[in-house]
Amino acid sequence: MSSTQEYTLPPLPYAYDALEPHISTQIMTLHHSKHHQTYITNLNKALALEASFTSLTSIPARIANQAAINFNGGGHINHSLFWENLAPASSSATDAAKSAPKLMKAIEAQYGGLEKFKEKFGAALLGIQGSGWGWLVKSVEGEGRLSIVTTKDQDPVGADVVPVLGVDLWEHAYYPQYLNGKAAYVENVWKVVNWQEAERRFDCGRKEVFEVLRGKI
Repeated sequence: MSSTQEYTLPPLPYAYDALEPHISTQIMTLHHSKHHQTYITNLNKALALEASFTSLTSIPARIANQAAINFNGGGHINHSLFWENLAPASSSATDAAKSAPKLMKAIEAQYGGLEKFKEKFGAALLGIQGSGWGWLVKSVEGEGRLSIVTTKDQDPVGADVVPVLGVDLWEHAYYPQYLNGKAAYVENVWKVVNWQEAERRFDCGRKEVFEVLRGKI
């Protein structure tokens, strides 16, 4: 990335009120226009600062700045993936059986069905200490086995997996609406999961997932 290029906030593929009542207009507005934008602003600042380091004496500052790049870059990536993983409850994309037949077959084989998968995924989400993310990922190597993983703070998933489905469990993703009711948020977020997008990611490689993402950010 050149020193003059900057990342930008990707537009949502739906209106701020489109996920009501499961995710409120207030949350979506703040989450997207304020929280996500802040990650982008801070990422661009850190990248610009990185370009200014030219001597050995700047190494300590560069190390500290790298933490800012990692955190804010991860926040930008994770949220950009997350928005695409959601859709209005009335959309056909939220019908798992019709929109994600290949993924449902894999989930049936590995987890014993969609409801059992939701239970395991929900338990992983509620087991996060502090802030983080829950992910359904597909391994890059081998037969593309599915796994449920969590990442801390804004860490993205590893380079050896494809992010099929991600759910944000930072407080700003649910607290204004659900307060301390994380379990209710986790239960309701399934009603607005974009299974069509999850199927697309499941059906392609990591490179294709991030090439599509790159075109939007």
